[in-house]
Amino acid sequence: MNTNSIYMKSFLVILLIASLLIVVGCGSDLLKDPYYSIPKKLTTNVAHNFKGKVIIIGAGAAGLSAANVLENSNVDYKILEATDRYGGRIKMNDSFADFPIDLGAEWIHNKKAILNRLNGKDGNEPSEDVILYQPRDIYLWDGETYSEMPKGEVDEMYTVLKEYKFKNATWYQFIDNYFAQNVKQNIVYNSPVISINYEGNQVVVTTKNGEKHTADKVIITVSIGVLKSNAIAFEPALPAKKIAAINSVVFPRGFKLFLKFSEKFYPDMIMSETEVGEKTYYDVAYHKDKDNHILGLLSTGTTAEAYYKLGSKEEIVAAVLKELDIIFEGKASQYYSGTYVLKDWGRQAFTLGTWTEGFDEDLYDSLLQSLDNKVYFAGETFGGVYNSTVHGAIISGNKQAIEMLKNR
Repeated sequence: MNTNSIYMKSFLVILLIASLLIVVGCGSDLLKDPYYSIPKKLTTNVAHNFKGKVIIIGAGAAGLSAANVLENSNVDYKILEATDRYGGRIKMNDSFADFPIDLGAEWIHNKKAILNRLNGKDGNEPSEDVILYQPRDIYLWDGETYSEMPKGEVDEMYTVLKEYKFKNATWYQFIDNYFAQNVKQNIVYNSPVISINYEGNQVVVTTKNGEKHTADKVIITVSIGVLKSNAIAFEPALPAKKIAAINSVVFPRGFKLFLKFSEKFYPDMIMSETEVGEKTYYDVAYHKDKDNHILGLLSTGTTAEAYYKLGSKEEIVAAVLKELDIIFEGKASQYYSGTYVLKDWGRQAFTLGTWTEGFDEDLYDSLLQSLDNKVYFAGETFGGVYNSTVHGAIISGNKQAIEMLKNR
């Protein structure tokens, strides 16, 4: 396999992630695509005549966003969260390095002004310090050959991509500050939902511990991985087109691994070709002006499944260090601190995957369709043009909550 084929596949992986797999275009024209458009500030105070109760299932970005609409619009609601924390696939570790690390969603896949549209502030310059994420020092690795991506191809890539990262904060802190603090008092933790009955005038939601909750409307914000697993039984059964739409979504399993080293011996990024998903090493401390040297590995799809077969986290780390030693002639083991953090989203029961990488566009309307105007669906998979992003999840939750109130 030659380096050009690696580059093309790796380039497509980044392009598909950044462009939502539904964008068509090339070069600077892509920056004009709606994906990179900045929506108006989100409305969270809605005039309505809705008098009933609402249950939100899931306290991730979409669920917290929907809850803010209900909270600010004086609607009776509660959030059923399967785990003991809020945030969903957004999570932070602030003890591993001398800067906080995003264990889940990490990149801002849009112009930085998107942050102000989400938190309701004016202007295009966010109050949070952000980094324009355009690594220049990029290499390709196919398991045998390690080569630098030509600078011209790097330049070409950045005529297409436009994304940022937080410099001193994380997506978790952003969500916590602007969404969770206003609604967390209404979260019921450790309440995984196992069935939703929407055949009567009210919707009956049953949790794993046998508790039944009734509401007039329900907003489901669990990951598409959970929906695909049939962990939630629907009564009546979901329409055939809805099931087909859910099953069409590509939602690979995977993990993020962070390794601490005493020296920086690696480039900004190393990309590898994979059949499904991606495998990317990246300098987590890129442009953060910190002392710690943290190398991240984002592995999804084909490569993640291969790592899973090794068994334990320790065996995965050992395999990664062995590969890095091959690339860097033993420097990985030489400079490894012995400490790591591995966050496995693919085998976590309430996520069962990483992010949406594709779907059947012909079925997308069925994916978004509510159930009898009583059960609504939101999340990064349902983010429309902003699909597969944190801001897409936030916008989706906001939009569905407003639509629900209007469709009384």
